Amino acid sequence: MANHQPIARLRKLRAVELRVPTLTESADFYAEVWGLEVVEADRDTSWLRGSGDEHHVLTLSRAGQNGIGKISFAVATPAEVDEAARRLTARGIQPVSGPGRLDQIGGGYGLRFTDPEGRLIELSAEVEAVAPRGRDAAVPVGVTHTVLNTTDIDASVAFYRDVLGMRVSDWSEHQMAFLRCNADHHCIAFNQAAWASLNHVAYEMTSVDHFMRGLGRLRHHGITPQWGPGRHGPGNNTFSYFTDPAGLVCEYTSEVAQIIEDAWICKVWRRVPELSDLWGTAGPPSAEIRSRMAGTPDPGPLTAPATEETTSSEEVSACSAP
Repeated sequence: MANHQPIARLRKLRAVELRVPTLTESADFYAEVWGLEVVEADRDTSWLRGSGDEHHVLTLSRAGQNGIGKISFAVATPAEVDEAARRLTARGIQPVSGPGRLDQIGGGYGLRFTDPEGRLIELSAEVEAVAPRGRDAAVPVGVTHTVLNTTDIDASVAFYRDVLGMRVSDWSEHQMAFLRCNADHHCIAFNQAAWASLNHVAYEMTSVDHFMRGLGRLRHHGITPQWGPGRHGPGNNTFSYFTDPAGLVCEYTSEVAQIIEDAWICKVWRRVPELSDLWGTAGPPSAEIRSRMAGTPDPGPLTAPATEETTSSEEVSACSAP
């Protein structure tokens, strides 16, 4: 097999699209309770922003069942999108669309392709910016990470590492892998599971104070955490998990560990309560939140998984740079 370079340098996780049968209720929840702001909406889709400068961080699309629509990553320039398309093709992976102008709210220049389990990945540049809302309110800045359930954690990690250029920050035994594309400890994590599905989407709060005040705002709406508040060992981030009207899991988080590339040493964490929650405040996750995180089988929005083969790797070698 040819020695290919990663297709692009990803700058950050830009946005996530969720396909839900509860569009109206979900849009109301994320706008009126969760703290996002509707940018635009029509009968079948709502686009919502956080307090940062991203045009939108969450898209909600009407669908017959829950699923991931697409996961969007930022790259720096249209030229990098074009080069990513060339490198994909060299690997035998054909883009689903692009490279070219994105026909969507917020515009931009990008391309889309599927990963081995059928998830739709978008790389984009020159998406419209919006004026930041300010960070005084206890509302999300944007999407900071997404955890994905996978039937083959080694193959998934290999694809996102070798093709997308992510680096493995840590493992939680051989059950979870945390991958980064910038200084944040992780923007994607994989959880070994019986089927491919969304585990949860996490939203960044500016500080621990904003995080706790956000929990207070939710409490005023009669919504209490289903797991949390606490602080994880891997990533060192605070956490508090909830479910939205579609039954999908959403998380408030803050203070994720910042990685210095040349100094970080990937480790394998034990899966024990005192390392899952360093504060000892959250208790074990309930059977209900575990079930919600497992989700339902999701073949992807195109229902045709990619066929690109990846090579499995052992934990220790997976921690190494490609």
